[in-house]
Amino acid sequence: MNTIAEFIKQKRKELGLTQEEFAIRSGLGLRFVRELEQGKETVRMDKVNQALSMFDMKAVPGRKDE
Repeated sequence: MNTIAEFIKQKRKELGLTQEEFAIRSGLGLRFVRELEQGKETVRMDKVNQALSMFDMKAVPGRKDE
């Protein structure tokens, strides 16, 4: 699982939100939230940042760890 997926799932659970509740509060679709948390490799970055904004975070370019 990728680190963004792990982060979002952990933080969502810390808030006590179901995937459905998180989707509603973030303005995202339930299917997207499920796929994101499952580590789907092809997701829209604008939607990833929309999810991360729930935790005052955003995805930024960085070097890939090898």
